[in-house]
Amino acid sequence: MELIRGLHNIRAQHKSCVLTIGKFDGVHLGHKAVLSSLIAKAKSLGLPSTVMVFEPQPEEVFSPDNAPARLSRWRDKYEALKDIGIDRLICVHFTAKFASQSPEHFIEHTLVNALGVKFLVVGDDFRFGQARRGDFTMLKAAGHEHGFSVVNTASFRHDDCRISSTAIREALANNQFTLANEMLGREFTINGRVVHGQAKGRTIGFPTANVNLQRAKAPIVGVFAVQAECQGLRLDGVANIGTRPTVDGHQGLLEVHLFDFDQDIYGQYLRVSLQHKLRGIKKFDTFAQLQTQIAEDAQQARNLLAESSSAQTKP
Repeated sequence: MELIRGLHNIRAQHKSCVLTIGKFDGVHLGHKAVLSSLIAKAKSLGLPSTVMVFEPQPEEVFSPDNAPARLSRWRDKYEALKDIGIDRLICVHFTAKFASQSPEHFIEHTLVNALGVKFLVVGDDFRFGQARRGDFTMLKAAGHEHGFSVVNTASFRHDDCRISSTAIREALANNQFTLANEMLGREFTINGRVVHGQAKGRTIGFPTANVNLQRAKAPIVGVFAVQAECQGLRLDGVANIGTRPTVDGHQGLLEVHLFDFDQDIYGQYLRVSLQHKLRGIKKFDTFAQLQTQIAEDAQQARNLLAESSSAQTKP
């Protein structure tokens, strides 16, 4: 998959494509249904399938405090789109200046002149341009004028629930991990490379593998029984997701204590899936109280994971 960083890097060879525009946060089953249709249409026309996304996402520019938590990091999105078989990914740097352009300017200069779009797929709630004046009706009219087709993505439903990134966030917030996984079409995971931390856990017998969340806010916070994949191994553990108020933490972090594992994995890629929520984030008065609670969390996680494993192996 070719990655084009910024509209200024679009070249003559990128003209003529089948395009969809969206956030694609989590790249869930609803997204995959749209993208599969996009790829099929692109192949039928002999054109590259192209996805346009914005970084940062518009809500993160205009209302950062109220912007929804991201289900996935940029790298996760890139890898998912690549695995699906998208030919080109255009990442547009989103700013207030970019958003202030008229929708007519975006259509003429970006869709028509730069990309030469032949077929466009957008969501039923897609709005764009200054004051969000651009919409599906405007795109349809522009397509008729400039010679490209525009289709609306139908809502993709699962058990009478519209599959959306919002619905997945709600499922995660309600500890409905199975439902979230079903809508995603895979396990919800938090991924990243293991970085050095303060090593406080090691001093009390609970060393942790630390992963920066790389997002303004996490879609889920608390303490969880988890399973982690690293170096081809699947390991049980207990994890804290969020800030660490007892040690004056402010940055969002994933901290995983892996059971019966003592290898050096700094710099290694870690993929962590949530199995059970144990409790919320809590600030303890003393480090000794935190140590006691971590021991209880670890034992509870071991018990729950053992029960789950036993249930899965029963005939």
